Amino acid sequence: MSFEAKLKEMGITIPDVPKPVAAYVPAVKIGDTIYTSGQIPFVAGELKYKGKVGKDISLEEGYEAAKVCVINALAAVKSLAGSLDNVEKIVKVVGFVNSAPGFVDQPKVINGASELLAEVFGEAGAHARSAVGVAELPIDSAVEVELIVKVK
Repeated sequence: MSFEAKLKEMGITIPDVPKPVAAYVPAVKIGDTIYTSGQIPFVAGELKYKGKVGKDISLEEGYEAAKVCVINALAAVKSLAGSLDNVEKIVKVVGFVNSAPGFVDQPKVINGASELLAEVFGEAGAHARSAVGVAELPIDSAVEVELIVKVK
């Protein structure tokens, strides 16, 4: 089954690439590698998850926010690759979590992104990863995710 078909079967629609909130582009392709900018949990132009994980929103909501972020990152990948079926390998995921003081479950939050990628891409979705707690994120986003992807 193709990656695009798998997403459709899962009921996931890849949106248009979210507009950047500052002076950058959503992704850059160098050779066979696409580097996405950090993507935040925008749904239909609105920030769906905001505030600090562990205070304003739960770990479970943070996990869902990471899923939205990675779907937006895949939109940026698709915009340069033509189709997600052209993905050869998810190389790396970097996730940032707007963390309340004392919140230490950043890896569990970013699992939202990692587990979705594994479900869609199988072995091609196995990746290196960083999950980092930060004091603040742009526009009070709860989570931000960026990808490095090798394409065919």
